[in-house]
Amino acid sequence: MILVDTSVWIELLKWGPVRRVPEEELSNLATCGAVVQEVLQGLRDDPAADAFRESLLALPLLGDPLPLTTFLAGAGIYHLGRAKGYTIRSSVDCLIAATERSLRMASGPRLRDHQPVHKSAHPALA
Repeated sequence: MILVDTSVWIELLKWGPVRRVPEEELSNLATCGAVVQEVLQGLRDDPAADAFRESLLALPLLGDPLPLTTFLAGAGIYHLGRAKGYTIRSSVDCLIAATERSLRMASGPRLRDHQPVHKSAHPALA
């Protein structure tokens, strides 16, 4: 199972119908409350957004409600990244990384802005 990060959903939405996730791969995807929050807060009010919202909410929801330890781990990822000199743009990205790590999940694809968080969450891979 793959916890898909907000940036990946944004890229898919940006490309619209040109890029579709093959149906057989959908069963491997999951989301969490923080990703749902980030994605839905940026959606427009139109029929296409309504259809996407419905599809996103149909995915398995992981770690919800999140235990306090996951939030603490997210804060730790943030502090570690800052201590190493990385610019962390969003505490929510740290929370997503902590959710992945606590569930021992494979990290989903990341765009450039998420590299500092990924390096902080997975120092052995940095």
